[in-house]
Amino acid sequence: MRVLVTGGAGYVGSHAARELAAAGHDVVIYDSLVTGHRGLAAGHRLIVGDIAQRDLVRRALEGVDAVMHFAASAYVGESMANPRKYFRNNVESALCLLDAVLESKARMFIFSSSCATYGIPASLPIEESFATEPVNPYGHTKLFMERVLGA
Repeated sequence: MRVLVTGGAGYVGSHAARELAAAGHDVVIYDSLVTGHRGLAAGHRLIVGDIAQRDLVRRALEGVDAVMHFAASAYVGESMANPRKYFRNNVESALCLLDAVLESKARMFIFSSSCATYGIPASLPIEESFATEPVNPYGHTKLFMERVLGA
């Protein structure tokens, strides 16, 4: 199976890409390299671009069976200082990605969310049944996309 890993030159995405390749899948990494590192994409085809670049994403999706989406801004503190950056990348750009995926033949989509969607949990460990009450822009953007994907 060919898998497009957005944010595949970042920490979590690069580990996912390695595991996919080890399992025999054909991995294509799509990363802007703003916070990712070219070296983490070594051994895989790398497409450098932003997920909001719809035409580039469309071309990257040719022949792709599945998408794993890790290309998000992910620093809680930064999201408090610059919430617009988080809404632009984690929501607006992610919606551009989803539009391109829906126009493609890929029908499997894995979204990397965050425990930040739960806010301050009543107890630990956090369970998926807990209420989602994010307390920062990062958590709000992740919850918004979960709801979009669930619609």
